[in-house]
Amino acid sequence: MSSPTPRPLRLRATTREIAAADDLLPFAAPHDPTVWSRRGDTLVGVGAVATLPEGADAAAWWRETAAAAQVDDAVGLPGTGIVAFGAFPFDPAASAATPVLTVPAVVLGRRGARAWVTHITLDDEAAEGLPPQTGFGPHWSATVGPGSCSPEGYQDAVQAGIDAITAGEVAKVVLARDLVGSVQAGADLRRLVRALASAYPDTWTFAVDGLIGASPETLVTVAGGTVTARVLAGTAARGADADEDTAASLALATSAKDLDEHGYAVQSVLTALRPHTSALVAEAEPFMLKLPNVWHLATDVEGTLAGDASALDLLGVLHPTAAVAGTPTDAALAVIRRIEPFDRGRYAGPVGWIDGNGDGEWAIALRCAQFDVHAADADGIRLTAHAGAGIVSGSDPETEMLETRVKFRPIVDALA
Repeated sequence: MSSPTPRPLRLRATTREIAAADDLLPFAAPHDPTVWSRRGDTLVGVGAVATLPEGADAAAWWRETAAAAQVDDAVGLPGTGIVAFGAFPFDPAASAATPVLTVPAVVLGRRGARAWVTHITLDDEAAEGLPPQTGFGPHWSATVGPGSCSPEGYQDAVQAGIDAITAGEVAKVVLARDLVGSVQAGADLRRLVRALASAYPDTWTFAVDGLIGASPETLVTVAGGTVTARVLAGTAARGADADEDTAASLALATSAKDLDEHGYAVQSVLTALRPHTSALVAEAEPFMLKLPNVWHLATDVEGTLAGDASALDLLGVLHPTAAVAGTPTDAALAVIRRIEPFDRGRYAGPVGWIDGNGDGEWAIALRCAQFDVHAADADGIRLTAHAGAGIVSGSDPETEMLETRVKFRPIVDALA
């Protein structure tokens, strides 16, 4: 006889406007912050009132939890009312990493000139006011070195990927390499969040369950029935001066290899979204996205949501895109499992937030490191970082290795 289905949680969310604060980061937990930020718009989660049960389907659990919640939202902006923060493994079928979806006890938010606080409680528990702020701990630096895949080993992996393409297994495969290291016990990880947000304000800066990074790639945003995504594939390092930078941009914009790689990624997003949208459009040609350390080929996609799919439902059909896995997807995943000598964990998986309406903002977890915040000891907090490159016919192993070195720069520089 099967066990009865548990009753949905009865959560109560109350959102009220507060005076805008210059910086919400001091409200986050120093050693395990929950943060989502871009261009000054910020969400900070404090504590946890509910978490995704082990083995539960995230989209279904959230739909039930949100439907059963009582929401008193006097602000009505994206990120108000009941909110959950999440991070999911790149390859759930082959990863030991667990999916995380957490409803904080308090959410502080800022969007433009407005700010708010949301208290989320069980049943009719009362809560009000702001949580305490905590001053930043002392500066620290990390020790970081090669992981399971050295730069030389990565070039061998790229050649194995090229061989798989030549054999007709895949048209494209994204292969990564890893760095491992540690920071001192008790390190205030908010310093890393602040460094990334300051250096890369146009990216999604995130901290969820020890996964901290600054991703340039939007997996999907859902807001009021509109669905948007930004596809990045094709990368070049910025030049040392203006002339060299212009030449690097032009070379990327006209590279047949990179344009092919980008095309695979765009088509994978369009194919995934078409059954769930109407009036879906993508720009005819990619544009050049300039970040402090790299140029990317980028394409924006926009459509109107058809039906009642939530942001979490769309994660299930979008991830993994060709930009982080390859084409065809299942074959690319098989090649990645065979060639990469490590578990990617949540690297290149979805990270973001969702509200009670099913709206939310989700990025692909890139330019990031996973900190083992639940197993810190006297020797420090272990960390793992990854960076990858898209391998297609015509890829050069040394060039792809150098691309990963450029992609490591944001997180490595911030850790230093």
